[in-house]
Amino acid sequence: MVRHQPLQVYERQVFVSFVTGIYGCRWKRYQRSQDDSSRWECTWFILLCSSFLLLLFWTYFWLVAQNDFNEFNWSVYNRTGEWRDETIPILASTTVGFSYITFLMILALFHISLGQQLNLYWVHKIGVLATLLTTISGIVSVDDIWGDEWDILLVSLQSTAPFLHIGALATVTAISWLVAGYVIRRERSNFQMIVLLIYIIILLALYLAPLTFTCPCVMDRHKLKPRPDIIGRRGAPMLAPENTMVSFNRALQQGASSLEADVTISVDGVPFLIRDHTLRRTTDVSKIFPTRQYDDASFFNWTEIRSLNAGQWFLETDPYWTVETLATRDRSRIGNQTVCSLIEMLRLAARANSSALLNIRRPPPEHPRHRNWFMDTLWAVQKAGISQKRVTWTPDTDRGRVRGLQQTANKKLSVEEIKQRGITSLTLHYSKEYLANNVSVTVYPVNEPWLYSSLWCSGVPSVSSDAPQVLRKVPFPIWLMSQNAYSFIWIASDLLSLIIVIGIFGFQKWRMSGMQNYNPEQIVLSAVAHRSSRDVNIMKEKLIFSGAALTILTNNN
Repeated sequence: MVRHQPLQVYERQVFVSFVTGIYGCRWKRYQRSQDDSSRWECTWFILLCSSFLLLLFWTYFWLVAQNDFNEFNWSVYNRTGEWRDETIPILASTTVGFSYITFLMILALFHISLGQQLNLYWVHKIGVLATLLTTISGIVSVDDIWGDEWDILLVSLQSTAPFLHIGALATVTAISWLVAGYVIRRERSNFQMIVLLIYIIILLALYLAPLTFTCPCVMDRHKLKPRPDIIGRRGAPMLAPENTMVSFNRALQQGASSLEADVTISVDGVPFLIRDHTLRRTTDVSKIFPTRQYDDASFFNWTEIRSLNAGQWFLETDPYWTVETLATRDRSRIGNQTVCSLIEMLRLAARANSSALLNIRRPPPEHPRHRNWFMDTLWAVQKAGISQKRVTWTPDTDRGRVRGLQQTANKKLSVEEIKQRGITSLTLHYSKEYLANNVSVTVYPVNEPWLYSSLWCSGVPSVSSDAPQVLRKVPFPIWLMSQNAYSFIWIASDLLSLIIVIGIFGFQKWRMSGMQNYNPEQIVLSAVAHRSSRDVNIMKEKLIFSGAALTILTNNN
């Protein structure tokens, strides 16, 4: 009596079980699916891809926006009235969401490669939908609160485009193994052809993408312009409380060539330095004058303002996460700071042979100095003993009455308007477009070495920074490459990628053709002999689905 081994014996495949189990909660024994995924599941796959791409954009934005996290917190403070570091929960949720969606995306690609039906588990569907909606709401909120920050994306892409291109090229090349495994099969479907077409389009787009790049640091070394001057924006606010004397001193010690300050006029005509409209965030006004803590800062007289502590808030809130790096002696000095007057700051700049950039806020109409605010400012400049040529005036009003000072504007103007108003420079937010017109541009804020390097390569003459101690450690652009060298790297990368992709598709074609050469008798003999072969096992399963196994066993008996 001849005993035949049952043909429906499946080899235990841990990897396939893991993929189908995590993605679709299907933990039963492995059986290759013969039907294409349903349209409903394909729709969820499209939603998963959309979530991944959107989160990829969102994650990249927060990586480059790290240059100015404090500005985001300040914008939120102006909306809510409470100072909190809102970037921590955003970064944590973005990291978790991106990791989760990326993991599901990888599992989905393995499903396609292995020929498995896409069957996303309902818990994951809820997770994907929640992540997508949360990301969209986050983008809308940031656009409302911090819309100006989108400009940094263009600057960052100009700097990182060559490296992002190589990374994207390596990723898409590696995915060719999964695409080839899915497309080169005996069965043919419209969805397979769509996948192949989309992959080819993406690959060709990546090969040609460098033709659209305008990278400032792809240039010859002899064309590099002098190092941009660093302006201490409110001093060195990462090392000491903003707009205080210790902050301005630190900025000069860290190599700043100029000081930038926010000026407000007190009710008795004394120009003093503060960024906010109220004194709540940067002083202890809530303790000294609790009933007036929400009043406009300009409605306090200088004696009242001078009685406030302007340093303890820095130690308590740690707005730049730098307090732990400070020595005990520095913390003690910071804790005793008072509000700084404009005269004090200008005298410090004069002694250091430095210059000053003044952002002056005009008092409200009901203020007693509403009409004379510019005279109060000019009086402080004269009393400080600093040369007027080293003081830059920002406000657009009353320019004709302050012709002795350098004129700048913090908004985009036409070249004709710049000449008519007597403006000598522009102070712009992440913009350098006027350099081609020989207009001096100061870009703000610049706190990261990569951004400073990119602007240096672009020929920007000066930058305004919260972190002069960081930028002073950048003696040369982080990377600089000639056009010939970059063209060689680009073409070589494309050719290498093309060779690898063609090789992978050829190998998968050869592998599948070898598997298709098995005939039914060989499969049965292989089963009897207990030979383990993944390709043979796959053919066994195909015979089961087609009903051919029953015919073979009948003939042998």
